[in-house]
Amino acid sequence: MEHTKILGINNRVGTAKKERNSNLELFRILTMMAIVAHHYVVNSGLTSAGGPIYSDITSWRSIFLLLFGEWGKVGINCFVLITGYFMCTSSITAKKFFKLLFEVMFYKIVITAVFLISGYTEFSFPLLIKTLLPVTQIAQNFTGTYLVFFLCIPFLNILIKNLNEKQHICAIMLLAFTYIAFGTVRMVSMNYVSWYIVLYFIASYIRLYPKKCFANTKLWGALMLLCAFLCMASVVCSIFIGEKLGKNSPYAFVSDANTLLAVCMGISSFNFFKNIKIKNSKFINGVAVSTFGVLLIHAGSDSMRAWLWGDLLKTTEAYYKTWMPLHAILSVLGIFVICCLIDRLRICTVEKYLFDFLDKHANSISIKVNLLLKKICKRLNIEC
Repeated sequence: MEHTKILGINNRVGTAKKERNSNLELFRILTMMAIVAHHYVVNSGLTSAGGPIYSDITSWRSIFLLLFGEWGKVGINCFVLITGYFMCTSSITAKKFFKLLFEVMFYKIVITAVFLISGYTEFSFPLLIKTLLPVTQIAQNFTGTYLVFFLCIPFLNILIKNLNEKQHICAIMLLAFTYIAFGTVRMVSMNYVSWYIVLYFIASYIRLYPKKCFANTKLWGALMLLCAFLCMASVVCSIFIGEKLGKNSPYAFVSDANTLLAVCMGISSFNFFKNIKIKNSKFINGVAVSTFGVLLIHAGSDSMRAWLWGDLLKTTEAYYKTWMPLHAILSVLGIFVICCLIDRLRICTVEKYLFDFLDKHANSISIKVNLLLKKICKRLNIEC
C-alpha cells in the first residue's frame, strides 16, 4: 500500500539521509553554546534580586558576565532560522517528528525520575502533570513552543509555496513591523510560536529567493561584527544609565528574541555562517545532532537548574573569585561536552532500538493510523 500524508506530515518512517552542511552545523553548535552561556548568567541566581550582579552592577565581574550571557535570545533566533532554512524545502516525516517528541519526553521523564529517586525533589501532582505533558505553555518555554511550531511547518510550507516573491516579502514586512517594532519598544507582548513563524518566513525567503547580496560573505561578516558591537554597547550603556536611574535593566535592547538588535544579530550571523566554506565534517555534524539534547538536559527542569548552577557549579560563589571568567567559560564548555556525550549515548542505544523496531513495523502502523483517520473523517463528513 502506498504511503500517504497525515495532516501534511509524511508518514514514511524510513527516508534517505541527506548530507548536512558543516558550516551551518558549526553555527548550530555555537548557537547552543551561546544559549548555555546565557543560562549560566540568568538561571544561576547571579541576576536575582539582591544577587551578586545587581549588588555591584558596574564592577568588571558584572559587566563581563552580562556581556558573556547576553546572547541567549539571539541564539533562539539563530536556531529557528536554521530550522526554517532547511525545512522550507523539505517535508516533516512522522519519524522526524516522533524522534523530536521522544527526545523531549525521554529527558523530561528521566531527569525528573532521577531527582525524585535521589530525594532532591519532592513528588507532587503538578510536577507529574508538568513532566508528562510535552507542552505546558506557548508564551516563553522554548522546548514546548518549538514542538508546536514544528507541527505547523507542513502548513507553513503550503502557504509559502502558494505565495509569489512579492507576496512573500510583503508578509515579512507586515510581520516584522508587528513583532519587531512593537517588541523593541515593548508595546505589545508576543508568544514564541508565532514569533518562530515570522523567523520561518524570513529564513524561507533567503532559501527560496537567493540574491547576490545574500551570498556576500564579507558583507554579512561586517554586519555581524557591527551588530555584535551594538549589542554589547547597548548592554554597557544600559548598565550605567540604569544605575543612574536606579533601575537594573542591562538587557533592555536584547531582552527578547523579537527586539531589533537580537533579530539583526541573528540574521546577520546566520547569513555569514551560511556562506562560509567548510569541508563536510562528520565530527561537526555528529556533535550538532546533539545540540537540542544539550538544551533538554541542562535546562529541562527547575530541579536541574537549581542543582547544576547552585549545588554543582556554585556559580554565585565563583562570582567573587579572580578566576571567575575561566569558571564561566569552562562551565559552558563542560556542560556542552558532557550533555553531548549523554545524548550520543541515548541516540546509540534507546533511540536506535526503539526506531529500529518502529521501522520494521512502519507499514502496519501507517495503515492502521490512516484507517483510523479515514474513519474519523467519515464520521465528521470531512473529505480525506
